Amino acid sequence: MRGLLRQADRTLSSIPASLPLLVLRIALAVPFFRSGLTKWDGFLELSMGARFLFEEEFKLHLIGFELAYPMPILLAHVAGTAEILLPILLVLGLGTRLAAFGILAMTAVIQLTVPDGWANFHLPWAAMALALVVFGGGRIAFDRLLFRGEAEGGHRLRPSE
Repeated sequence: MRGLLRQADRTLSSIPASLPLLVLRIALAVPFFRSGLTKWDGFLELSMGARFLFEEEFKLHLIGFELAYPMPILLAHVAGTAEILLPILLVLGLGTRLAAFGILAMTAVIQLTVPDGWANFHLPWAAMALALVVFGGGRIAFDRLLFRGEAEGGHRLRPSE
């Protein structure tokens, strides 16, 4: 049994780190991109639903208080734009760490807005974003082409990446 476990571990550890990093980038991008699509009725034209949510429904839950979003229409534009651009950057692996950090920050705001979603949505999103901030996009990313020859910084999962 021990030999079988060792062989399975050896086989599974041969999967290049770039493959799960690519899947992680896509898995994190999908819900944010889909949410971003719902915020627009046309090019830079907010949907009525987005306007209503940001002006009337969304509140920040801070220390027992509910506070309305400041400048809700501006924030709706920023959120809608970020929810389209950041996922595209993630899927391409272009500015992966910065895009993932942006999604991590958005997740924090979403958590303050919808506190009950932490276990099913916000915690997994934050974990995925944090992993991408730390490890980057891997070899299957445009970042790799842009920063070729430069010290990439950050952490590596293993030398065989």
